[in-house]
Amino acid sequence: MSGLSMRAGLAALLAMIVCSASPAAGQQDATVLFRNVRIFDGRNATLSAASNVLVRDGKIEKISTTDITATSQIIAGGGRVLMPGLIDAHWHAMLVRPTPMAALAGDIGYNNLLAASEATATLMRGFTTIRDMGGPTFGLKQAIDEDLVAGPRIYPSGAIITITGGHGDFRQLSDLPRTIGGMLSRMERIGGSMVADSPDEVRVRAREQLMQGASQVKLTAGGGVASPFSPLDVSTFTEPELRAAVEAADNWGTYVATHAYTPVAIQRSIAAGVKCIEHGHLMDEASAKLMAEKGIWLSTQPFLDMSAGAGLGPSEQDKLRQVVAGTDRVYELAKKYHLKTAFGTDVLFSQALAEKQGSMLAALTRWYTPAEALVMATSTNAELLSLSGLRNPYPGKLGVVEEGALADLLLVDGNPLDDITLVADPAKSFVVIMKDGKVYKNILPH
Repeated sequence: MSGLSMRAGLAALLAMIVCSASPAAGQQDATVLFRNVRIFDGRNATLSAASNVLVRDGKIEKISTTDITATSQIIAGGGRVLMPGLIDAHWHAMLVRPTPMAALAGDIGYNNLLAASEATATLMRGFTTIRDMGGPTFGLKQAIDEDLVAGPRIYPSGAIITITGGHGDFRQLSDLPRTIGGMLSRMERIGGSMVADSPDEVRVRAREQLMQGASQVKLTAGGGVASPFSPLDVSTFTEPELRAAVEAADNWGTYVATHAYTPVAIQRSIAAGVKCIEHGHLMDEASAKLMAEKGIWLSTQPFLDMSAGAGLGPSEQDKLRQVVAGTDRVYELAKKYHLKTAFGTDVLFSQALAEKQGSMLAALTRWYTPAEALVMATSTNAELLSLSGLRNPYPGKLGVVEEGALADLLLVDGNPLDDITLVADPAKSFVVIMKDGKVYKNILPH
């Protein structure tokens, strides 16, 4: 069975099994009316006056400070804050819960079910959209979109594209030498990552991800923490290789993002036409200035401690230590040069760390005001998602509360503009969670 047909069959199995096992999908009336709410619109640092918000057919139809008459489900806001659903711009839906070995060698059906369970947990943390930056998420996305599984919207990259020995190459040394055109490795067969060592190979692998529905293409332009044979200082793809992916993505009306920590990896990516740098924790002033001049996005993460390294070996923990040491610097440069900066968490191989997704957002207040952090995780992240152009799987406005926007909404018991730690306790703070106009959680008294 080919890799594609295997994934298609497993997606169908996932849908059948999870549909009967997971919490009920969102319940959607013809209309939903939020009455007496104060709105954080995702753009401004102030709340609205007491307002009413009418949702119909998955979109916000009307916002008014006067009464709205509608035959609908009525949610009495009681003066609580209504805000956009949160967006995580760097997530790996298939890689959150399994161990590295289980992700590579474990049963595919089980891993899909594990990812479906995590997708529901992600949504219940208030993250209604994620940008998946590597992994076989196409089947999971389909199951969520068809309401077979409760989960966030997924902007998928498909397989990470890497080089021999690059970040994302999780093969063993016994798998070498690689025969060009030979049998694919296990990680490639399941769609986790693809090895490409020439512009032609990169072009093929990028086109394959786009063919499967990728909204953007992800390459690793430099070394990474979790990969065993990938030093942080190494720059991997050549500029012609990176440009091949950029050309393929551009032909499909979308863009390339690269995993890049170092100045060389960042600057080479920009020279090749890459539009978004992931991480950037080891960047220098010249790289930040270049990004500002070219309008390049920075999608980075507030790594402040070694908690992400619990399951890693000594050499990987040492690399993580270097990244953590660069976190303050990358945010300082982002602010100094007014870089277009997106928020993500990049959680790998840890359910416990995933549960701190909101806490990582709250940690942005080390550098930003609560309002600036929340704007970043809503409307700013949505602006990054829109770079996918015609490949956008969810056309419409995300990350904002305004008429005509997609109805991904959170009703918060408290004011997150005053106390951003509310997002770190979603079970208590988010009393209503809506995605696409459907209520997935409502713990208000009826």
